[in-house]
Amino acid sequence: MPPVDTEYSTLINEEIVLKMTEASALPFATCDLCDAHKNDSSGNFRVLPPVFMDFGAVQKFSGQVVTLKCFEDNTLVKATVDSAGAGRVLVVDGGASLRRALLGGNLAMAAARNGWSGVVIDGCVRDVAELAQCRTGIRALAAMPMPTEKRQQGQLDLTVQIQGVWIRPGDWLYADKDGMVLMHEAAVA
Repeated sequence: MPPVDTEYSTLINEEIVLKMTEASALPFATCDLCDAHKNDSSGNFRVLPPVFMDFGAVQKFSGQVVTLKCFEDNTLVKATVDSAGAGRVLVVDGGASLRRALLGGNLAMAAARNGWSGVVIDGCVRDVAELAQCRTGIRALAAMPMPTEKRQQGQLDLTVQIQGVWIRPGDWLYADKDGMVLMHEAAVA
């Protein structure tokens, strides 16, 4: 196998991430989605409460959801953002803990580099200045400088409840300056 040109590989990965970021910014507005689905009582359309702060450089993002559940241990967060995101959104049920940050600058850069459209954390983040430079959407409850413990715990791809809203793997999340909504199927442009 020939040696890998890491500079070329990095350029290609950055180009892919940029295209995914542009694709995830397809025309949508959460207000328009809410107008269209305001009478939906099926549970297939849900709105996350306005308790999340915006930390990433990308404020409008969308994608199919990958769920993760962990409490004050970001071992699985790291493993997930180190994998190919393919324009998806990682939703982390961190138990709304305000004691430890589940995502920092290094993991956020890995998420952007690996094509994650966004990361939503029901918990905290750190390295706020670095997150603001990161080319991916990042939402969390607050900033907290304390890192997590590494206990190798967590669960991937299960239905989670974030701030009273059920989120299933494979749902679609749409986020903009007005808020975040979840749909069972992708929105039609």
